[in-house]
Amino acid sequence: MGNIRTFMLMAAMTALFMGVGALISGQTGALVAFVIAGGMNLFSYWNSDKAVLSMTGARAVDERSAPDFVRMVNGLADRAGMPRPKVFLIDTDQPNAFATGRNPANAAVAATTGLLRRLSPEELSGVMAHELAHIRHRDTLTMTVTATMAGAISMLANFGFFFGGSDRDRPGGMIGTIALMVLAPMAAAIVQMAISRSREYEADREGAAICGHPDWLASALQRIEAAARGIVNPAAERNPALAHMFIINPLNGQGADNLFSTHPSTANRVAALMQMRGAPGAASRPVPGAGLSPSAVPRAGRRSGPWN
Repeated sequence: MGNIRTFMLMAAMTALFMGVGALISGQTGALVAFVIAGGMNLFSYWNSDKAVLSMTGARAVDERSAPDFVRMVNGLADRAGMPRPKVFLIDTDQPNAFATGRNPANAAVAATTGLLRRLSPEELSGVMAHELAHIRHRDTLTMTVTATMAGAISMLANFGFFFGGSDRDRPGGMIGTIALMVLAPMAAAIVQMAISRSREYEADREGAAICGHPDWLASALQRIEAAARGIVNPAAERNPALAHMFIINPLNGQGADNLFSTHPSTANRVAALMQMRGAPGAASRPVPGAGLSPSAVPRAGRRSGPWN
């Protein structure tokens, strides 16, 4: 159901993009908008991971610079039957994480140093399993494409104001153009956020199955949200369009699911994970690598000590 919902929302985003183009310049505008969207999506497909990692200030780490953390990620990926992603760290005190990349073979996961300091190995494994689930479902590409299209719709709406012809040629005249400038980007943002919320629930479910312990991820989500509310993430504040990529909104806490939130309510996510824990066999369904025990998690440090 989650994948069908995402497909429908993506189709709505594409239709909105072409509709804005049609309102500006008829069929020609719709065609031009379609070509622009295709070009931007192609560019995003090949370059999104590099751009996101650069914008967040992420630095690559390996088994020499962060041995325990990298071994944890590699172990989860191996047990899930996935290619090992590249691993990055972001030097900020706010606990958070995200995944990026065009496909599982060309993916990366990034965590903040604050996340490694504040979470136990069990909680951290739940978070990284969640990010691996995003990679498995190719959510990283989906969210990059929707962010690109949302930005393009805003740009196209602004172009329509300046280059859309005379008032007589514009549907609704000047009032219609102003409404287009305001409502089209708002509609695109709502669709983008709806896709983001849908994919977070799916990644929670799959991540819990990968690590085998829904309560690990549930505990991590609560701890991250509590800390993120009072700690500024400078890179996220400079690039708010990337907020939807993080496991918890890095800009501010969200109290409930609503049209204008990039993430579901943490309370709702925790409740869903706890239902998985209570369902017989839910956390141990046949996913390679499920059931990672605390003793199998590399001990890079507890909350009382720093990670490498």
